[in-house]
Amino acid sequence: MTMKKIATLFFAVISLSLSAQEKVKNEKSTVKTVKVKKPKTMKTASGLEYTITEKGNGKMPQVGDKVKVHYTGKLLNDTVFDSSVKRGQPFEFKLGAGQVIKGWDEAFQLLNVGDKATLKLPADIAYGDRAMGLIPANATLIFDVELIDFTEGIRPWDGKGKDTITTASGLKYILIKENKSGEIAAPGTQATVHYSGYFKDGKMFDSSVERGKTFKVKVGKGQVIKGWDEGLALLRKGEKAKLFIPYTLGYGEQGYGPIPAKADLIFDVEIVDVQAPVVPVLYDVSKLEAQKTASGLQYYVVNKSASNVKAEAGKTVKVHYSGYLADGKMFDSSVERGEPIEFPLGQGMVIPGWEEGIALMNVGDKLRLVIPYYLAYGEQGREPIIPAKADLTFDVELVDVK
Repeated sequence: MTMKKIATLFFAVISLSLSAQEKVKNEKSTVKTVKVKKPKTMKTASGLEYTITEKGNGKMPQVGDKVKVHYTGKLLNDTVFDSSVKRGQPFEFKLGAGQVIKGWDEAFQLLNVGDKATLKLPADIAYGDRAMGLIPANATLIFDVELIDFTEGIRPWDGKGKDTITTASGLKYILIKENKSGEIAAPGTQATVHYSGYFKDGKMFDSSVERGKTFKVKVGKGQVIKGWDEGLALLRKGEKAKLFIPYTLGYGEQGYGPIPAKADLIFDVEIVDVQAPVVPVLYDVSKLEAQKTASGLQYYVVNKSASNVKAEAGKTVKVHYSGYLADGKMFDSSVERGEPIEFPLGQGMVIPGWEEGIALMNVGDKLRLVIPYYLAYGEQGREPIIPAKADLTFDVELVDVK
């Protein structure tokens, strides 16, 4: 978990199981197409016009699916500006994720595998007032497209027919899978979690499942948003639940990153494991002298290793850390999770105090970094975990350099 991830739990595609892949493959191998004798042009509310010229009998993809398409793009004067057909290489993208122009995200939700269609996209759902290569500003575009195939993405869990429980705080949850014999994720325990997060319109904004990597969190200790701290503590190992988190228990009135202001959020969460946390041992610096750099960063050399492998900009470093507020409260720890973090040094992936402090270390070194707020999270902080103008202390160990 990077330092920028401390305040944002939620900030890329997991493969289907082999059997699921084979099922999808077999279904699509039977796709048949027929030419449409009298094609009809249909128009949507956005202004998209589409005409299906050849009809396939395959399935229709959904938002989050990875689609494979062939296309030829033309201007209104028939000038071809791009063609996957000419390159002999289909194009793939995640549907509904904003990886392509708006008109494409809309159009391919209307097609079935095997369909061939002609799309007419007004500028406001294409490239707008931007010129893009051969495409002039404010251009209406024509695309001849074929939906070749798709791979199913992550689907929101279906809670229909199950009870919705509301807590005193306003959190709502549906227990999708129950495991009464599982260990409860009580406050203070370390929960290993898989999750997918959605906005109310169903658009997924983040997913550990999609990345194929679980997330570890100390429950009830403010390492995540309030709705998560409360929701996880209601569940047991092996259980799955759908959490409906009001913005007051999420990212509040300001929002954060891809989360807009006052955004109510939905999370599908699974408790993969529950463990008693490892307790980090605070470095003893009582007999050490603090050193200070020109920037204002202070550090104590707790252990100086014999290694000559140095952390340098451009290299990937692996670091164990425990972070503390000025009052001594620990707000995050990779030691507690049993999982050091990795990041490329010198790329702005972590706070400035870390960039400078880690660059002072060789593999095996242990330092205490005392980081003034202006080298950490600044005047704003990262609520609800890091207050405004918070000076931070980190006990760090450089585990490896690649």
